[in-house]
Amino acid sequence: MKPLKNLLLGLAVLLLAGCSTTIQSSADIETLDAQAKWALLPLANNTDTPQAALSAEAMLEHQLRRRGINTLQHYPALLSRDSLFEPTERKISDDAQKWAREQGARFAVTGSVEEWRYKTGIDGEPAAGVTLKVIDLSNDRVVWSGSGAKSGWSREALSGVAQTLFEKLLTTLPLANGKVIVP
Repeated sequence: MKPLKNLLLGLAVLLLAGCSTTIQSSADIETLDAQAKWALLPLANNTDTPQAALSAEAMLEHQLRRRGINTLQHYPALLSRDSLFEPTERKISDDAQKWAREQGARFAVTGSVEEWRYKTGIDGEPAAGVTLKVIDLSNDRVVWSGSGAKSGWSREALSGVAQTLFEKLLTTLPLANGKVIVP
């Protein structure tokens, strides 16, 4: 009876582990000053879901402030990538970084949304996938990057799954003078 119990427990752990994947890498091993001026730049929407990046940006902004980045400025709406008439991605990114420098920001947070949907099928599980990076605007170096994906159960909300994903990803952001949040 005990081997069966151990087998079932092992399968449950594997099943739960398959619901979330987070990969974090750091270009530089340094701590980033949470008290410096930060800018949130547009996220690219690489999904079929309209305005997924705007939803992700709102959640990301909350999680960054929760980590102690209180000087965070949000980019102007005219730099949004999630509009009906999208200019080229590269120009938007360059304009957003230029705007952040003009605001005196030291660090900029940007990235992309890779998945933002309810999967098709009987259960319709929520799934979110994002890639984030922090750019040191003084030298245009990526000083931190993270990528993750998470899916939930059929009764969970996509926003809840995404919030958990952002929280887990940002725990690896090496902040000095910030808040340590344990998920």
